[in-house]
Amino acid sequence: MKLNELQVPKGIKSKSTKRLGRGAGTGQGCTSGRGSKGQNSRAGKKLRRDFEGGQMPLIRRVPKKGFFNPFRTVYSIVNLGDIAAKGLEGEVTPEILVAAGLIRKKDSLVKVLGNGEVDKALNVKAHAFSKSAKEKIEKTGGTVEEI
Repeated sequence: MKLNELQVPKGIKSKSTKRLGRGAGTGQGCTSGRGSKGQNSRAGKKLRRDFEGGQMPLIRRVPKKGFFNPFRTVYSIVNLGDIAAKGLEGEVTPEILVAAGLIRKKDSLVKVLGNGEVDKALNVKAHAFSKSAKEKIEKTGGTVEEI
């Protein structure tokens, strides 16, 4: 292979940099490719992404519905059926649920819901329980403890 036989691999685009504002001989002289007049030709032009030239922006034209509560309590949901499917026994805590892959973070608030059935007596420690989950856990001889 010789230097004159080297080729650029397919799929790679060479970036050509335009030398703007360097005279008429560059092909981008005079207005530097910005056109003659208008907002886009001015120096220091800064526009927001949602700016629509003074027209009422879309985000303000579309009607809003509902309310977003920034102080809401967000729980990680775990169903009793999922606990039974993973084969967890004895004490079930948020740390054990993270290790089993049922929730992502051990620091998150955990709520246990009653979907599914439990066969074994479990001692479940969580931040909240549904009524049906409490009943099903206590029915099998287990205990419920709110952290």
